Amino acid sequence: MTAPDPASVADPVPPAPTVAPLPARFNFAQHLIDANAGRPDKLAYVDELGSLRYGELAGRIRRVAGALRAAGVRREERVLLLMHDGADWPVAFLGAIYAGVVPVAVNTLLTADDYAYMLQHSRAEAVLVSAPLLPVLQEAIVRSGAAPRCIVASRPTAALPTGVVAFEDWLAAAEPAAEPAATGPDDPAFWLYSSGSTGRPKGTVHTQANPYWTIELYGKAVLGLREDDVCFSAAKLFFAYGLGNALSFPLAVGATVVLMAERPTPEAVFRRWREQRPTVFFGAPTGFAGMLAHPALPRRDEVALRLCSSAGEALPAELGERFTAHYGVEIIDGIGSTEMLHIFLSNRPGRVRYGTTGWPVPGYAIALRGEDGRPVPDGEAGDLYIQGPSAALMYWGQRDKSRETFQGEWTRSGDKYVRNADGSYTYCGRSDDMLKVSGQYVSPFEVEATLVQHPAVLEAAVIGVSDAEGLTKSKAFVVRKPGQAVDAEALKAFVKDRLAPYKYPRTIEFVDELPKTATGKIQRFRLREREAAAAR
Repeated sequence: MTAPDPASVADPVPPAPTVAPLPARFNFAQHLIDANAGRPDKLAYVDELGSLRYGELAGRIRRVAGALRAAGVRREERVLLLMHDGADWPVAFLGAIYAGVVPVAVNTLLTADDYAYMLQHSRAEAVLVSAPLLPVLQEAIVRSGAAPRCIVASRPTAALPTGVVAFEDWLAAAEPAAEPAATGPDDPAFWLYSSGSTGRPKGTVHTQANPYWTIELYGKAVLGLREDDVCFSAAKLFFAYGLGNALSFPLAVGATVVLMAERPTPEAVFRRWREQRPTVFFGAPTGFAGMLAHPALPRRDEVALRLCSSAGEALPAELGERFTAHYGVEIIDGIGSTEMLHIFLSNRPGRVRYGTTGWPVPGYAIALRGEDGRPVPDGEAGDLYIQGPSAALMYWGQRDKSRETFQGEWTRSGDKYVRNADGSYTYCGRSDDMLKVSGQYVSPFEVEATLVQHPAVLEAAVIGVSDAEGLTKSKAFVVRKPGQAVDAEALKAFVKDRLAPYKYPRTIEFVDELPKTATGKIQRFRLREREAAAAR
């Protein structure tokens, strides 16, 4: 009898942890304050400007709540958070939630037009903004016709315009709120805007209970974060992934968080690895690739890492294996979404299968459906649907799109996946990125993951283009590593040797960089737009 392939034999996924039902009155900010009441002198946050202890954090949260109430911002009205990562960010976010006001966390890399839309769409009564972002906000306010109160954080060095107040002055003039708003688990707590890659960004409405569920089911039960951890996230706080990494998860267990306002370049990350000694690092595949290719990559004995996490896009197996070989540390790759708030399908410490996104997070159900809406068998690509307690309520003011995504108890992700024999799942790409070449589906991610295995390739993106006969052919855009040389024919042969022949890219174009979102996701639609424009 032939022994089974070890990769197809797996321990059963553990059941969901037992979590007590939430009370009828629940305020997420108060929940985190209560969780750390016994450690007032423990470091909560470290940033470029200083540090904040848990006792100080609780006091400043209550003072933000008092300042919002004093300013006349009422329960469930919105405030925009346009802030770089720093200790003022969680203070503002949790202070609003404590007051029953709804913080709307927005990307700091957008344009004045984007912010004008968000001001109009959210009807924000106030904006808390980092000083360097005040000019673009002021332009957005003019374009939107809105008149929100403006509070400037990050210690402004220049005189502020009339009507704009500094964050510290604003807090000093207010009395701390004595009690949190009497919210319930299902009350709106905060918004996160989707990336808006297919149109205007969507205001995704999350409840007071949603971050609690991501903490219990993922931060604690899967990642196993501890009080003695020092957490550092390359993903910023305004993203769902970063919000869990640098706020919900560490604050729930009393860990310390390193925050960084600047872009997460390899040099910036390495500096904090060496100086702040984080034990848990949260990154994305693009970032891990850039770090591994960097000449200043720290040695194993220069860092204190015990665990790393990756999300945003599927992690190529080659990257995970190289990182673990260098540091002796696993990268826990998973997939989450703005709509589900954090990760629902994941590898786990001690059980990592690189090249897959792992297994369902206990507490979440996963379904793969075909175009007819029926389940697909193992080994066949299907649309990914998720059922779990952290799903958003809706997209604000967009009923049709809400109905497309939030279908009863299930949330449609827009991703294509294959379920493997061992119960793990392999990413195939976004549903709108899948290619049909010669009558057969091709996963762009599978081809990209193969291309980056070549020693001369840093990154790759694959799209479909139409030939003269109108047939779809695959095209790869490839970024070579510095100082490395390889030609298109050699890469085509490399892919043919490793995948079914019909999957190799018919055309390869070498580029200096790929278009990406602020989270590091490759924007294949930008490449498709460029090709379409060139064909006209």
